[in-house]
Amino acid sequence: MPRGIFLNLPIMFHALTQAGFLRCAISAAALFLFFAGSRITVAQPQTAKQKIIIDTDAGDDIDDAFALALALRSPELQILQINSAYGDTHLRAKLLDRFLHDAGEPHIPLAQGISTPGKGSFTQRRYAEQQAEPSSPYPDAVATTLDRIRESPGEITLIAIGPLSNIGAMIDRDPATFRKLKRVVMMGGSIHRGYNDLGYKPDHGPEPEWNIKCDISSARKLFASGVPIFMMPLDATQLKLDEVKRPLVFRHGSRLTDQLAILYQQWGAQTPTLFDAMTVAYAVDPSLCPTTPMQLRIDDRGMTLPGTGKANVQACLNSSSDDFFHFYLRRLLAQ
Repeated sequence: MPRGIFLNLPIMFHALTQAGFLRCAISAAALFLFFAGSRITVAQPQTAKQKIIIDTDAGDDIDDAFALALALRSPELQILQINSAYGDTHLRAKLLDRFLHDAGEPHIPLAQGISTPGKGSFTQRRYAEQQAEPSSPYPDAVATTLDRIRESPGEITLIAIGPLSNIGAMIDRDPATFRKLKRVVMMGGSIHRGYNDLGYKPDHGPEPEWNIKCDISSARKLFASGVPIFMMPLDATQLKLDEVKRPLVFRHGSRLTDQLAILYQQWGAQTPTLFDAMTVAYAVDPSLCPTTPMQLRIDDRGMTLPGTGKANVQACLNSSSDDFFHFYLRRLLAQ
C-alpha cells in the first residue's frame, strides 16, 4: 500500500465520520418531518376577494333574493354595496334592509337607485313595508357606485340583475369613471331561446327579456360603454328550483334560508326560476356558464340581436342545471 495512504488515513476517517453524521442528520430530519407533517403548515398566498356591487330589483320575482343569498354565502366575494333598482326603489331598499338584517348581514351598505315607473308586480311588498324607515335617507346609488369605482379603479365587478336604469344614469353622469369598472356581469337578453324554452320540445325562439325591455335606452348605453360585459341570457338561466330541491332550502332553518322561505310565500307562485342567481355563480366560478364573444344590438322591442363586427359582450348560451344546483345548494346549506 502506498505510504501516502497511511499518512491520509486520519483525514479519510474524519471525512467518513462527518459524512455518516450528515446522513444520519438528514435521515432524522426526514423522519421528524414525516411524523410531524400534520402539524407543520406552509403559508399559502391568500387570494384577494373579488369586489362586487349588486344592482337589483328585488321584490317582484323571487330570483333576486336567491342571487343575494348566494353572494352572502360566497367567501370569494366582498360585497361593497347593494343598490335598489327600478320602480319603487325606496320600498325595494327597505326590503333589502330587512333581508340583510334578518339574515344576519346588517353591515353591508345599501343605496337607493333612481325611481322609475314600474311595470312589474311588487309581490313581496308586505315584507318590505314591515321594515322601519331608516334613521337617515338611503344614499344615492348612482353617486355612491361611481365613488366606489373611483376608489378602486379596475377592481370592481358590477352585478346587474334588474332593469338597467341605474347603470344608464351612471353612464350619463360620468362615463369615464364608469369605464373604470373591471366588468359588468348581468342577467339579461335572449339570444336563441325565450321564456320556457327548456329543451324538452322545440324552442319557440328568442323574445324581449324583462331586464332589457324595461329600459332599452340604458341597455344600449351599457352595450356601447366599452366596459367588458358578461351576459347571462334566458338561454342559460332557466334554472328551476323544483319540488325536490325546495324542501332542502325551506326546511334548513338558517337565518338566511328563513328569509327566503318568507319571501317565497309572499311571491305566491310554485317553482322559482333562478335566472339571477347564475350571475353570482358565474362571478365566482365562470366554468358554470362558459361564454362566447358576440356582437349584439338591441332593437326597439328590446330584442338582443346577434350582428357582425367586433364583439361587445361575452354571452353564455348554455349551462348545466345539475352543475349549477350542486354548486348553489352546497353553499346555501353549508351554514
